[in-house]
Amino acid sequence: MITKGQKINDRYEIIRSIGEGGMANVYLARDIILDRNVAIKILRGDLAGDEKFVRRFQREALSASSLSHPNIVEMYDVGEDAGTYYIVMEYVEGMTLKQLLKKKGALSLSEAIDIMLQITDGIKEAHDSYIIHRDLKPQNILIQDNGEIKITDFGIAMALNSTQLTQTNSVMGSVHYLPPEQASGKGATIKSDIYSMGILFYELLTGHIPFKGENAVEIALKHMKSEIPSVRKENDSIPQSVENIIIKATAKNPKNRYETAKEMHEDLLTCLNEDRLNERKYEFPYPEHDGEEPKQPVIAEEVEEKPITEDDSLIDDDDTKNKWIWILAAVFIFIVLILVGIFIIYPKITEVPDVVIPNVAGMTVQKAEDTLRKAGFEIETKVEEISDEKMEAGLVVKTSPAIGLKRKKGTKITLYESLGDTVYAIEDYTGRNYIEVKTILTTQYGLDVIIEKMDVPEGKEYGEEEIIKQDLEVGKKVAKGEKITLYIPNIVDEYPNFVDEEWTLEEIQNFCDEYGVVVTFVPKQTDEYPENTIISQSRAAKTTIVKGATLKIVYAVKYVEQTETPEDTTTADTNKTN
Repeated sequence: MITKGQKINDRYEIIRSIGEGGMANVYLARDIILDRNVAIKILRGDLAGDEKFVRRFQREALSASSLSHPNIVEMYDVGEDAGTYYIVMEYVEGMTLKQLLKKKGALSLSEAIDIMLQITDGIKEAHDSYIIHRDLKPQNILIQDNGEIKITDFGIAMALNSTQLTQTNSVMGSVHYLPPEQASGKGATIKSDIYSMGILFYELLTGHIPFKGENAVEIALKHMKSEIPSVRKENDSIPQSVENIIIKATAKNPKNRYETAKEMHEDLLTCLNEDRLNERKYEFPYPEHDGEEPKQPVIAEEVEEKPITEDDSLIDDDDTKNKWIWILAAVFIFIVLILVGIFIIYPKITEVPDVVIPNVAGMTVQKAEDTLRKAGFEIETKVEEISDEKMEAGLVVKTSPAIGLKRKKGTKITLYESLGDTVYAIEDYTGRNYIEVKTILTTQYGLDVIIEKMDVPEGKEYGEEEIIKQDLEVGKKVAKGEKITLYIPNIVDEYPNFVDEEWTLEEIQNFCDEYGVVVTFVPKQTDEYPENTIISQSRAAKTTIVKGATLKIVYAVKYVEQTETPEDTTTADTNKTN
């Protein structure tokens, strides 16, 4: 238990708590050696003995320590004091972007672009150091009174080496900003951060997130399948050049996104230039989803024809001059013939013809391979297996590229073999993220996945989205449409701090309606607070929410001075006489 006045490593004196998280708590502290305020993040005591959490905590320190940028919270120190693991960071006064959006709603175009320029510049620095943030959201971005942005919380950042930028990792971060590739269980890359920045830009311009749903899985599926709503439909004053940045950053297919954060930053710098305001809507050069055909860009070239004129200076009766003219002409013709041979005739001779991929659906794998090889194609070594209700097990269902498309001879073809009605062999999902698992099982295998909460024994620590049990045993064969139940911890919801987090009366009412709490608003006349400021709440923050409970909220209203009327004065005098 960390208390006010406690010293960490005989140097950092705790002043007060400024934030709590699932893995660590953050405190405002005083560095008594350098005489300055700092933020100190301390690993929760109940997790300090868990090697997995300690490694993750130390990884944050490793990731952040290598970064030095005006838009990234600076890390000063890291260590361990009598079993207490801590990270000391720059203390930033201000609010999070989430709090700013709650307060103001949608930001102006210039404000949003200024914020995004700072964020992309900071993330560019992280990417240049081979670090992917993986949890970019308004809650992890601080804004100071002078408008300067600070990116924080690299707690789930992934440090990569210079030759490998696509490691596979579990789905982490907020589902509202989750890239499609991570939602489907694939690894995070620098383009995952670019997607999250695109969603963040959308939220800054509109005041709300693009995809909502009844649960995390529904939201994740929308990130994978649904086109991002148009910001121009909500606000037609936003130029197409700005919407194009959001469209490109939030493309489902990473190939259609910006290559780097620097490229996105440079696009933001010029998006309000007059010559860009009415540019054409961005079109994806690659298919967004499997099975789509790539769009072929049409490039029109205008060739200006110059009239050929005779140079009179070359016309001379002198035989010597005529001789040199013929020599030069012969050399010119010879060069032209060589160029024609190199650029026209040779490519035609050596050109590999396009061949239609034959229909091998319904064939055995061996027969399909023989048929494709006869047509001039090569075969991928690995045969993919998929479920297909109509195709008997062991027969080919489809190919990639698809049957009927034209491809060059020598192109490698992947075969998809039918598993028949059998869809999948159940794996051990315990310890994995339920959003990731449910998304894979529903979209790829057509299973009916049910998520249920269950109580956990005291002393056991689980993540909020961690699977702790499943009702089907490992190895069981299941078919499309069959049910599987995944159990996650029953983590009780708690009251937030309505006072410090600057909730509005409407937001509190909506919150109470959602949790079945009966709320009473009590006005208090005062000049000490701005009107409608939340002064106090009858149930403390972090206490358990019970459906049907009552909650009293005291809020400020303008103080009105009471003046006595003539009748009041007469009555008062009469009372004094009596």
